[in-house]
Amino acid sequence: MKPPHLTSEQIQELGPPCYETLARAEWTDRNEHVNIRYLVAVFDDAGDAFYPTVGLGDAAHRSRESGTMDLEHHTHFVREVRVGDRLTVYLRIVGVSGKRFHYVMFLVNETTGEVASMFECVNTFVDLVRRKASPWPEDVRVALLALMEGHRALSWPAPVCGSMSA
Repeated sequence: MKPPHLTSEQIQELGPPCYETLARAEWTDRNEHVNIRYLVAVFDDAGDAFYPTVGLGDAAHRSRESGTMDLEHHTHFVREVRVGDRLTVYLRIVGVSGKRFHYVMFLVNETTGEVASMFECVNTFVDLVRRKASPWPEDVRVALLALMEGHRALSWPAPVCGSMSA
């Protein structure tokens, strides 16, 4: 499935990025560009940076004996990323259920002004004592729903693969 064309300007409608970094030399492969495994790591780091904004920081998780776990991913690699490129990640929430949320992250190469990759994911809240998916704490659920409502007001549809949902 070919991803839709989105401009960095459209992505910036989401508000400030949840994560920023520079592409490092140790991330490159024999093709002299950033290897896909490191782009997925950037998305993972961006998720860790996002979670505290909805009440899922490390201290909150420790007090609840909870965590989150990804259940499913779909990744589009759209443009090359090279060493030294300045990268930002934006997040758009697509759906929220009692235990899960469905989102898309956009990796923008600020050096070139292009969307370099898109990462779609379904994530769940987990009780780490029982090792089972559990309902979102109410404050987290409310925060996720509020963000989702704001994202639904954007002028462009979320580019989802169609096989995932919260």
